[in-house]
Amino acid sequence: MLPMFRRWRAAHAAAACVAVVLMAPLAASAQLKVMISGGFSGPYEQLLPEFERATGISVTTASGSSQGTGPQTIAAQLARGVPADVVILSREGLTELIAAGRIAAGTDIDLAQTPLGVAVRAGAPKPDVRTVEAFRQVLLQAKTVAVPSSTSGIFLMKDVLPRLGIAERVTVKATPRGAGATAMVAAGEADLAVMPVSEIVHAPGVELAGVIAEEVQLHQNFAAAVVAGSTQVPAAQKLIAFLASGQAAGAIRRGGMQPLGQRGP
Repeated sequence: MLPMFRRWRAAHAAAACVAVVLMAPLAASAQLKVMISGGFSGPYEQLLPEFERATGISVTTASGSSQGTGPQTIAAQLARGVPADVVILSREGLTELIAAGRIAAGTDIDLAQTPLGVAVRAGAPKPDVRTVEAFRQVLLQAKTVAVPSSTSGIFLMKDVLPRLGIAERVTVKATPRGAGATAMVAAGEADLAVMPVSEIVHAPGVELAGVIAEEVQLHQNFAAAVVAGSTQVPAAQKLIAFLASGQAAGAIRRGGMQPLGQRGP
């Protein structure tokens, strides 16, 4: 019984720490600017009202891609001076921001993980994608495959398709955001989309056909960090602590993700 009691005590101590962080007083005028990519948006949108009620902190949210090219990536927006206190994006994208000196040292925390899945139009037959060969055949039979132009799309186009030997045989349409990829499928402009499960489960007009084979899988971590130069560091840390806490775990799981709540390497 002693180890069980210790685990119970540790869990309650962690919950108490989060409660202390959230309830610690801040200036009444505390306001946060968050920049987020699509992968964690579902849980974030559910959790944000609770955070604002509990803390009195006002949060303004903007969007951007975790990786890729173009003016709407989070990196490009930060580089041209778009203000942000917190970023939430794929670990791959955050690693690039850390290398570029855009992140306050030691503030990055992995929030959740999600696998890649296949989205089809709502009501359409759901193909089997559980084995490498089945997934390969689904890609070959599709007239158009939609992907985000960010981390998951880069992985599919530069890694998976060449490994499967079909890079020149599959028509891929990359969209700036995951919402664009699911919208293409919903409108019948693409037969399927390959992207994080967390971006499929709450998208209108599409359904999750399945999680792709493990041999070609990318289990994508989404992480949060304070932006270097932020003038709202205490408030930013409160938000990140809340998103990494046990209070957020239910919404994270409902959003097709596995809670992590770990500080990054």
